[in-house]
Amino acid sequence: MRMYFAPMEGITDAIFRQAYQACFGGVDKYFMPFISPSPSLSYTGREAFDLSPAQNRGLYAVPQILARDAVCFLGAAGDLREMGYGEVNLNLGCPSGTVTGKGKGAAMLRDVDCLQRFLDQVYANVSMPVSIKTRIGFDTPKEWEKILPVFARYPVHELILHPRTRQQLYRGTPHLQALEAALETLKCPVVYNGDLFTAGDVENLLHAYPGLSGVMLGRGLLSNPALLRELGGGEKLQMEDLVRLHDHLLRACMQLRSPIGAVGRMHVFVKYFAHSMDVPVRYVRAALRENKPEAYQEAVGEMFRMASIRECPRYDQENAAPNGASL
Repeated sequence: MRMYFAPMEGITDAIFRQAYQACFGGVDKYFMPFISPSPSLSYTGREAFDLSPAQNRGLYAVPQILARDAVCFLGAAGDLREMGYGEVNLNLGCPSGTVTGKGKGAAMLRDVDCLQRFLDQVYANVSMPVSIKTRIGFDTPKEWEKILPVFARYPVHELILHPRTRQQLYRGTPHLQALEAALETLKCPVVYNGDLFTAGDVENLLHAYPGLSGVMLGRGLLSNPALLRELGGGEKLQMEDLVRLHDHLLRACMQLRSPIGAVGRMHVFVKYFAHSMDVPVRYVRAALRENKPEAYQEAVGEMFRMASIRECPRYDQENAAPNGASL
């Protein structure tokens, strides 16, 4: 069973991918946070750094493209092929209002005819494998009945399915009937994404849907970085795992960012790690208040010293922090 790390904007960049690979590994594919190419194929400094093959050495990274114009998509795919990438992923799932307001991401699922014209042009002209990460519709799950046959027309490399609509965002129950329909209809590999937070979640899914070719993990793997190791029969998450990954990330961020910028970046990871720790929330808040490296390291060190790993480490959708407290 193949295990993929989900693309999470502002989080799973090259710094994180290399740190995770060094500390844990076990990921078959790291999907990069999306790029949104312009007709000139110019990239921001952040995008250029993240796409650099040198920054992704030693791991299998898949660039994700967010585009509603097939010419822009094809230009970016050709550019990425020249960089040495073996496949690209099309983002049809991003629910962000700033993305869907531009007709991209999940907004492309609104107009099936327009989506089909886009895919006609892409698959007729692309020179490398293209996978798709998608939701099941924009407004209602019923839209999947029209969207799924469109995907079945093309040589999709893999279909990564998050079975929610755009309007659901990350709330509510995934519509597993849509997954069943995809497995019955599509000839391409189908990968599941959504609400996999524990080893039990993954095992139950794979038992119920043995036809899946893989799973994609995001928030669950950020909160419990040892989840793949546990799934493979290895040791569950230990405090030293979180400390090692944290320190690896901090060193890398300090080398590439300003001191305050590096600490600000680390706050994102602390928020995720907190979901797997039993610790009085005041210690987490204290670490998140600090923006200078010395004070931050003292506060986060105290947080780790006062914490223990929860009996079942997992991302808690209901609360932003352990014990029901908001950070």
